Amino acid sequence: MLISGRGSNLAALLAAAGDPAFPAVIELVVSNRQGVAGLAGASAAGVASMVIEHRSFRDDRASHEAAIDTALRNAGIELVCLAGYMRLLTPFLVTAWAGRMLNIHPSLLPAFPGLNTHARALAAGVKLHGCTVHLVTNATDEGPILAQAAVPVLPDDTEASLAARVLAQEHVIYPLALRLLAGGNAGTPPSGSAALCNPLPTRLRVA
Repeated sequence: MLISGRGSNLAALLAAAGDPAFPAVIELVVSNRQGVAGLAGASAAGVASMVIEHRSFRDDRASHEAAIDTALRNAGIELVCLAGYMRLLTPFLVTAWAGRMLNIHPSLLPAFPGLNTHARALAAGVKLHGCTVHLVTNATDEGPILAQAAVPVLPDDTEASLAARVLAQEHVIYPLALRLLAGGNAGTPPSGSAALCNPLPTRLRVA
């Protein structure tokens, strides 16, 4: 798990992975920031964690991502989940983990990629909003979709109320998407990604 903050989706995935029948186990949490709540959550769950502070690399994204990649490989990680990781990834890390890196986005992609999704949904007057779990590619928020959940947009919604309703669904579909991918049931992937639908070993190691 790569995090930058409170780690609410991390908590949902840790809870799901506590079931012995779940096909993945959370082995490592990596944060790019010191002192965030997600690190405390990992510690409470007995999961190894580390901070690879991006500021220490003086905006050298390549070196920062190389350090993350080394940490993941040293831990024997097989899948990576982004959970509120607030750094744009370069092609280096995306390519290194192609087909094995998931992200959750607070909109019904392809609608509202990028930031400020709830405000944009309200401004657009949409009747349905939601969240999407997708595989990470070099195009921002454009990877193959693994799972989505929709919520109604109510007449009196604010950004905060809409965000809270979407977040509740994020906690449902992220464990579902990870279960499907780790269990080899994520459906038929795009050409060139056939390994995604192959049966995978039980209890994959996730960061």
